[in-house]
Amino acid sequence: MTKGSLKKILWRSCFIQTALNFRRMQNLGFAYAMIPMLREQQPSRKEKQDILVRHLQMFNTHPYLSALMIGSLVRMEEEIAEGSPTSSIAVVKQSLMGPYAAIGDTFFWGSLRPCAGIIAAALAWWGGITAPLAFLAIFSPTHLWVRCRGFMECYRQGKQGIEFIRKINLPSIAFKVRWLALLALSCFAIWVLHESHEINAGVSLMVMAPALTATVLLCWFLVTKGVSQIFIAYGTAIILLIFSSRDLFTWWK
Repeated sequence: MTKGSLKKILWRSCFIQTALNFRRMQNLGFAYAMIPMLREQQPSRKEKQDILVRHLQMFNTHPYLSALMIGSLVRMEEEIAEGSPTSSIAVVKQSLMGPYAAIGDTFFWGSLRPCAGIIAAALAWWGGITAPLAFLAIFSPTHLWVRCRGFMECYRQGKQGIEFIRKINLPSIAFKVRWLALLALSCFAIWVLHESHEINAGVSLMVMAPALTATVLLCWFLVTKGVSQIFIAYGTAIILLIFSSRDLFTWWK
């Protein structure tokens, strides 16, 4: 495949959920991304039909990792044109779309997005108009790098493209990002208490450091007991909302 065709396939993979449907999920977007490959290879009409039918079957995975799957399957389609069996396409799609979905949900939805949201919320609290830009600066480069680098690596490796995911070890990174999010949320909570005069300004530094340490240790204890870090983050957010709403209730009375 030429670089131009690969860029077109990668670009189209960004729109895999545009035609999301409840019957076969992302199949239309997947087939749409494969069209530049057909235009370059120029197979016979029957071969085009067979390829499109293969990729119009049910498909559903995390949208950010779909590019990785598409890269692997483009290489496999090239191998099929050289005589490899077509059955391997269905096997790879069925065996990888579930794990890719789980890995993507854990890292992007369960770790990176909450962490970026907490940091952006803290900047918004301090009056920073760049809070939305900060969120995008944290979140967007990461998923764009995974999409682009993963697509090219998986295209080179074909059916062994999952080695790219194993190499960068997203589940391990997700665990560290969750701890970073909890730490950022703890700092934000202590700062909110300080700003709302719950903590006296004269002893704020003496109180904030032990309070932050105690908060981190409490989070660690809850995690060791099997409590999800997501539940801890949302629980902390609810506590912050309760504290911040007390002044509103006082003003209303």
